[in-house]
Amino acid sequence: MRWGKTFGLGSMTVVLALSCMSCRKDLCYDHEDHSPSVKVYAHFSWEREWERPYDYEWKQDWPDDWELTYDELRPAPSQGVRSMVYSAQGGYTEDNLAPDRGKVTLGEGVSSVLFYNNDTQYILFNHLEAVATASATTRSVNRNSFRELHAAERTMKQPDMLYGHYEKDYLAERKLEEVLLPVTMKPLVYTYLIRYQFTNGLQYVALARGALAGMAECVYLKDGHTDDQASTILHEAVVKSDGVEARVLTFGVPNYPGDHYSRSDGTPARFDLNLEVRLRNGTFKNFYFDVTDQLLKQPRGGVIQVGGIEITDEEGKAGESGFDVEVEGWGDRIDIPLPIHE
Repeated sequence: MRWGKTFGLGSMTVVLALSCMSCRKDLCYDHEDHSPSVKVYAHFSWEREWERPYDYEWKQDWPDDWELTYDELRPAPSQGVRSMVYSAQGGYTEDNLAPDRGKVTLGEGVSSVLFYNNDTQYILFNHLEAVATASATTRSVNRNSFRELHAAERTMKQPDMLYGHYEKDYLAERKLEEVLLPVTMKPLVYTYLIRYQFTNGLQYVALARGALAGMAECVYLKDGHTDDQASTILHEAVVKSDGVEARVLTFGVPNYPGDHYSRSDGTPARFDLNLEVRLRNGTFKNFYFDVTDQLLKQPRGGVIQVGGIEITDEEGKAGESGFDVEVEGWGDRIDIPLPIHE
C-alpha cells in the first residue's frame, strides 16, 4: 500500500509537472514565432480602372443616354495573388496569397518581389524565371469564317483581367514585429467599349461578334509595358435596342509607352475593326472599319464608336422561312482553340 501510494503520488507529481509545463507553454510566447525573423506581410488594395486617359477623359464626359455607366465597366478585384520573390543571388520562390493579406516568403537581405493575380483562365505566363522577362499573353483561337484583317497576326482570345505590382530591391530584415508591405494591384489589362451604330436594319440582326486587329500580343508584368508584337482579338457582342455593343479586354496597343505610332515592321500603326452579324433569316454579313485614329488616342482602354452600318430590307427579309437563329446559333462558324506551342 505504501508503494502504491508512493507510486500514485509520484505519478500525480509528474502529471502536475507536465500540466504546469503545458500551461506555461500555453501562456508564454511561442519563442520560434516571436524571435527576430523576417515577417513581411503584404496588404493588398485593388485599383479598379478599366481605361487610362490619354487624349480623352471619358470619366468626365460620359453620355447620359448610354445604358451602361462608366463605373459598371470597372473590373472586380481578383480572388487570389501569386508572389514571386527573386533573390539577389539568383533563383526565385513563389507563394499563393489571399486577396487581402498574405505572408511573403522572404529571406534576410535584398530581393525583388513581383505580384500578380492567380485566378486567370486564359492568361499564359512566360519567362517567369527572371523579372525582366516575365510576361503574359493569352491563348490562340481560330474562327473559320474570319477574314484576316492584318497579315501574320495571331488571332487570340480576350485575356482575363490581370493585375500586377512590382517591388524593386526590397530590404527584408529580421524583426520581432510583423512588417506591413502595402501593395496596390494595378491593371495590366484594359477594356474597350465598342459601340456599333446602325442607320438601318438593326431589327434584322440576331447575333453579332467581331475582331479588333493591331492590339498588343503580350504585357510585361514588371511595369505593364508592351512590345511591338501585334495580334487580333476575337470578341463576342450583344445586340441592344440602340445598336450592337461589345466589351473587349486587351493588353492595350503595342509599343506602349513609347512609339505606339508604328508597328514592328516600321510601318505606321493601324487598327482595324470587324463586325460579323447573323441575320434572323440565317444569312451572314460582315462590316469593316479603320479605327486607327481612335486607338492612337486611347492606347489603354476607352470607347470605340463606328456608325453608318446598314442592312437593307431586301437583305433582312430575303429567304424568310421561320429560321430559328436562337437555336442554330453561329452554326459551324465556331471558334477553335489552337494548340499551345512552347
